[in-house]
Amino acid sequence: MKFSLWVIFVLFSTAAIAQPTLVEKFQKIGTVQQAQQFVDANPEIKPAILRLTYGKDTSLLDKRLLRQKQGDIFSVGYVTYKVVEAKESVAYRASYIFLDGSDYSPSQIDSLKKLIVQKASAPGASWDQLSDQYTMDGNKTKGDTDWFFGELMYPKEVQDAVAAHKKGDIFFVDVSERNWHYIIKKTYDDQVQKDAVVLRANGR
Repeated sequence: MKFSLWVIFVLFSTAAIAQPTLVEKFQKIGTVQQAQQFVDANPEIKPAILRLTYGKDTSLLDKRLLRQKQGDIFSVGYVTYKVVEAKESVAYRASYIFLDGSDYSPSQIDSLKKLIVQKASAPGASWDQLSDQYTMDGNKTKGDTDWFFGELMYPKEVQDAVAAHKKGDIFFVDVSERNWHYIIKKTYDDQVQKDAVVLRANGR
């Protein structure tokens, strides 16, 4: 009898030890579909899928979740979270005046850049008028880039420079291999877009 009780005790102990933790279960989940399957299969631990958007979801916990990277797992109290999916993009907006180096000598380009910046920095200066007067790409937008991201929309040098400056800055960008020259004014703060799909459940 004692032997039988001991065997039962060992079997139960082994089963308890072998039971994976919630974190270990979360580690095996890699897609939103798998997360939904987990939710459907484990109602007793009150799982849920959260869909969060930067700027829209503003609680302290939501902000913390949106700072995490895809695949991150962490616990708050007795609740565990996994960021199943995270997508982030940053859009920029500026105004520019384009100068074509194939039509001017380097010294002429430098003189024009300095003159345009001097005029653009003057009180009450109108970028629209300066764009109409000086830009050489025939744009009809008064130099407004609209919101853009990615090198397919503007040269990488332009995007990198706009990203590195703050709203109101006026600066030069040279695309040397094409002999293109830009005078740029950053007109808006960066527009950050981040969305996350988070799995949560009670347990650790």
